[in-house]
Amino acid sequence: MKQTRSLEERMAEQAAKLKEQASKLPAGPEREVLPKRARIAETGAHLSDWLRSPGLQPPR
Repeated sequence: MKQTRSLEERMAEQAAKLKEQASKLPAGPEREVLPKRARIAETGAHLSDWLRSPGLQPPR
């Protein structure tokens, strides 16, 4: 299967969906877990972007 969007875009979209879901839930364990999952997705998107940056050089 060929992806039409980058990993970063998909992870950022997932993070936004998780935040939206959390805002609609009443206080409780599930509401506490969703923002944590959103942060993980955001971190993954940033790490992937960082790893692909042209500033990184392979070890010599």
